[in-house]
Amino acid sequence: MTPFLQFKPLYQERVWGGRTLETFLGRKLTGTTPIGESWELVDRPEAQSVVAGGPWAGLTLHEVMLAHAAEIMGPAWPAARPFPILVKWLDCRDRLSVQVHPPAGLAGKLGGEPKTENWYFAHTDPDAAVYAGLKAGVTRAAFEQAITAGTVAQCLGRPAVRAGDSLLIHSGTMHAIDAGNVILEIQQNSDTTYRVYDWGRMGLDGKPRALHVAQSLACLEANTAPAPRLVRGPGVLAQCREFTIRQQVLRAGEKTTFARGQQARILSVVAGELDGGGRLTLGDNVLLPYAGEYSFVAKAETTVLVTEDFSGA
Repeated sequence: MTPFLQFKPLYQERVWGGRTLETFLGRKLTGTTPIGESWELVDRPEAQSVVAGGPWAGLTLHEVMLAHAAEIMGPAWPAARPFPILVKWLDCRDRLSVQVHPPAGLAGKLGGEPKTENWYFAHTDPDAAVYAGLKAGVTRAAFEQAITAGTVAQCLGRPAVRAGDSLLIHSGTMHAIDAGNVILEIQQNSDTTYRVYDWGRMGLDGKPRALHVAQSLACLEANTAPAPRLVRGPGVLAQCREFTIRQQVLRAGEKTTFARGQQARILSVVAGELDGGGRLTLGDNVLLPYAGEYSFVAKAETTVLVTEDFSGA
């Protein structure tokens, strides 16, 4: 039987991060620096998830994909093709930069990769919000003037958010996560971000972080994505060309099953606890390969996200 795969987290220092992943997820963080991201599942040249247990323990996700692509993704998947989804936990103690990821039609020309992403808000402070999309009527010229004037925030929508909300951010959408959010981010396998405004902040090295104004403005002009819209589950949280995300709420003792030979999926526990040949708790993300059959039982009321339909991401 093909096992489900759980990976060792890769923690990333970020100037806007904190230590909430230690308290909220019960993780052990070393040092005292601000940790903004935990990369839970990644297959990139600069970052590789390592299998935490089972027969493939110690192998990177890329090594597993090279050796077992048909088992993981199905018989049509090319062995050399990287895993198409990247999963992160974000601890946003401070607000992130105003940024954009390039639309698919423009990314290659700019030397980057498109990145459509979904934010699931697992924990929020009382006044938490995000910046997402330009307000109606804001032109490129007006936005460019706002960058110079330091009034970019006035050009962006700023919806309040609460735990359980979900927001799909298509490539090309200007956005910034505000302070006070713990987010499970599920995205295309990309690490291209163009910062257009960073609130006058210094980086961890004490120097201003690089901005990418020309690229950001090109993305703004090329964007045809719909305005972001908050969604609450259960049910479908996000559906786009790159992936689908469903939320399931299981009562204590209720079972969820995944049949063999359908597709690869990612199962994320965002509340509660599951038993399925191993204990899965809040914060755990596991890869369910195409060739396996899996059954999980909720030990208490449990909320999970199921990411699927990503073979074309």
